[in-house]
Amino acid sequence: MKRYNLIILGFFLLLFSSCVQKSYKRTVVFTLDVSRMKDVKSVGIRGNDKPLNWDSDFEMTPIKKDSLYQVVVTGETGYLFTEVKFTVNHDFELKEQSNRRIVFSEKDTTYYHAVFNKL
Repeated sequence: MKRYNLIILGFFLLLFSSCVQKSYKRTVVFTLDVSRMKDVKSVGIRGNDKPLNWDSDFEMTPIKKDSLYQVVVTGETGYLFTEVKFTVNHDFELKEQSNRRIVFSEKDTTYYHAVFNKL
């Protein structure tokens, strides 16, 4: 009977113990150079972690119209990196290539500078 009780106790301890990975607030400042592109109407970013997603562009703000765009993205994640791709006029960069992998800085904010369609 004692063994049966220990098995049940062990089962409940496993059931109610948390295996959830701790998450952290991460901020990334993305800066994108699109100076090599012509007829730029919109610039965006898509990615893995909220508030980004792969279905719609998260709009970037022009710093220098038709040349340099920027966006600050803040979200919660338990991962040490995220993956993104940029868009110009809703068209993905780096087709048939891997996503850009951004490794988070140990500091509060990560800064990522990129040129559209160039690794």
